[in-house]
Amino acid sequence: MKPDTAPRLSARNVSVIRGRRSIVDDATMALNTGELTILAGPNGAGKTTLARAMAGVLAFNGSVTFDGGDLTAMPPRARARALAYLPQGHQFHWPMSVRSIIALGREPHADPLSQQSAADRAAIQRAMEATATEDFATRTITTLSGGERARVAMARALATEAPVLIADEPTASLDERHQLIVMELLQQIAHQGAAVLAIIHDLTLAMRFADRVVLMNEGRIVANDTPPLALTPDRIAAVFGISVNRVETPDGPLLIPSRAL
Repeated sequence: MKPDTAPRLSARNVSVIRGRRSIVDDATMALNTGELTILAGPNGAGKTTLARAMAGVLAFNGSVTFDGGDLTAMPPRARARALAYLPQGHQFHWPMSVRSIIALGREPHADPLSQQSAADRAAIQRAMEATATEDFATRTITTLSGGERARVAMARALATEAPVLIADEPTASLDERHQLIVMELLQQIAHQGAAVLAIIHDLTLAMRFADRVVLMNEGRIVANDTPPLALTPDRIAAVFGISVNRVETPDGPLLIPSRAL
């Protein structure tokens, strides 16, 4: 059962302009405790730019608040404890062990001169168990497949145990089984009390797992509602240029793309 929802991270009138082009235009949304919010939209809609602004790693106009306070005014370590950001790409440039990579998620909690605490080790272990990365914990990150690296990146973000998690395309490079595992994990983390935002392209996954869907098109938010209300066939046709069939299943409604319009 989900905990009571309350805004944890809020964006108000957020805009991002590059040159003369508006990438994000006056976006207002909130990430609520206990909810998995999926940010969806076609390529170039501004999803990643909005997520980066909300994570505090990109300059923007407007405001982003964490528990009512200005996110950008928080000291860097405090902000890193409050919000874990998983960018797309899963790029690792150093031949470190998987366990060492995941341990980097504990840096916001640690004294740089001290060794890992029992709490750090427990958090790292929980993150590895949740992402099924224990079997290759001692391997060098550069020897892993793209899907395995994606799971390590997720584990590093989870090890922070931040109350807000923003994940940009966390299912990219994963096979179908691990896509479902990651989505179930994000949903579980949210329903245990975190506020989670994930950028997902697969509308079937969005319909299946999201508590809330925020739909973007051409830099603007065009829907912010429960999946059945945000992902209507008419809106999907207008935003994505495709028709879909809605199928009722024991797990809830699913969307199956049928043809391009």
